[in-house]
Amino acid sequence: MKILLTGADGQLGRCLLAACKRHEVIALSHQGLDITQLGKIREALARYRPGLVINASAFNDVDGSESRIAEAYAVNALGPRNLAVATAARETPLLHVSTDYVFNGSSRRPYHEFDRTDPLSVYGASKLAGEDAVRSLNPRHYLVRTAWLFWEKGRNFLKTMHGLAARDQIRVASDQYGSPTYVPHLAEGINELIGTEAYGIYHLAGRGGASRWDLVSALFRLAGLATPVIPVSSLEFPAPAPRPSYSVLTTIQDPRIELPPWEEGVCEFARGLGQAASI
Repeated sequence: MKILLTGADGQLGRCLLAACKRHEVIALSHQGLDITQLGKIREALARYRPGLVINASAFNDVDGSESRIAEAYAVNALGPRNLAVATAARETPLLHVSTDYVFNGSSRRPYHEFDRTDPLSVYGASKLAGEDAVRSLNPRHYLVRTAWLFWEKGRNFLKTMHGLAARDQIRVASDQYGSPTYVPHLAEGINELIGTEAYGIYHLAGRGGASRWDLVSALFRLAGLATPVIPVSSLEFPAPAPRPSYSVLTTIQDPRIELPPWEEGVCEFARGLGQAASI
């Protein structure tokens, strides 16, 4: 199958290129295809004639979205809307990637695909608007929600924490829970999903839930780092955008595609950093 991939220069885009090797992938960065421009999307579809479009483009600056509202909605809502319009006109399936931040965090059990959405932040609201556009405009859609992405070759929370290991101690929030997801595992899950032709909403995230403290503690233990990781309240880290305190994801879809446990992703991450010879 020929796949047109947007956002190919991001960490998910790069991992999708590796995961989808059996397909012919047309990889376009933001410079190669600005998804906020409907005309450019139509030109790309006419030129490449893909059998599937995967949208890995996103405005992922959660705090920045609070002040850069127009930019967040342009990329996270208008862009998916444009892709849905253009792909639907050609009867081309569209896979769009969304986020756990479409939920408000009030649940105390993992969120499944049919739970009520209620975003707390501009970022979450813009991503939900993108979801709504894709669902309403192209019936041949896969909508993939994921969470807390990390990869040793990208910029992310876990990589940042690893970079602080030289400090005397690290203080990490123990009251924010989610589903840490190793990006290569997500890419493999997406590669499996696109072979099903079972359109709909899917939660693809590291299996099981963890706090941010759990996540960092696991990495430091596996990497043999002795720096104390101190559990603290998230109130110690005020930020412009509110985060859901609990956004663990699970899936009840059929076919059920489950990613490996989040701990396996941390093991792979540590190996990728070359600091887990004892694992």
